[in-house]
Amino acid sequence: MLSSLIITLASAALVSAHTIITYPGWRGNNLIMNESFPYGMQWMYPCGGMRTTTNRTYWPTTGGAIAFQPGWFQGHATAFIYVNLGFGTDGPDHGPMNMSNPMVSPFQILGPTKNPYPGTMCLPQVPLPVNATVKAGDNATIQLVELAVHGAALYSCVDITFVEPDSPLLEEVNEENCFNSTDIGVADLYTLTVRPSGQTLNATSNAQHRFAGSFAGYLGWMPLVLGGLWVLL
Repeated sequence: MLSSLIITLASAALVSAHTIITYPGWRGNNLIMNESFPYGMQWMYPCGGMRTTTNRTYWPTTGGAIAFQPGWFQGHATAFIYVNLGFGTDGPDHGPMNMSNPMVSPFQILGPTKNPYPGTMCLPQVPLPVNATVKAGDNATIQLVELAVHGAALYSCVDITFVEPDSPLLEEVNEENCFNSTDIGVADLYTLTVRPSGQTLNATSNAQHRFAGSFAGYLGWMPLVLGGLWVLL
């Protein structure tokens, strides 16, 4: 799964592509939409309909680079990105049992328009999940998730074997296979707590008061609207 081959494949499929991992590799071409996958393969958890490959990519035991094309999926100016790791080969498809180990905090990507995202993103040093310990020879799978504004998710994966960071088996990371396009922006994700767990609805936050005020205002207009409809009837 050489990155140069993947980039060539990606260039040939720009019209229909969703998310493509360009470095360190890709489980396989799941840019498929046919009778078996009328909505496309990439919507399928955990790896976009692709089974585990035996042609694994080498990746450092200390973490490393991940590059991807966030998608040529028209209609969404923003999306959320998640990067997860699954360990081992005990899953039903001889891959990981689950992909529940985040490698980076989720972040938002910002396109210039609602047209397809025109470029590539590079995360030059993605760490292992918190408290994770691996050794050379261990198998794992990196999962890239792109969450669209309507809530559905696109999945892509690359199956890896860990090697020492100075191993000659590692492909060199350079500006040709890992770079950030200027047309794609990035934003942090923030959470505003409206009601903490265990708190009753009577103890409202400022955000709840604003919501309640807006809703009350909406209800205040209802008699006028209904009265107008009654006159029309």
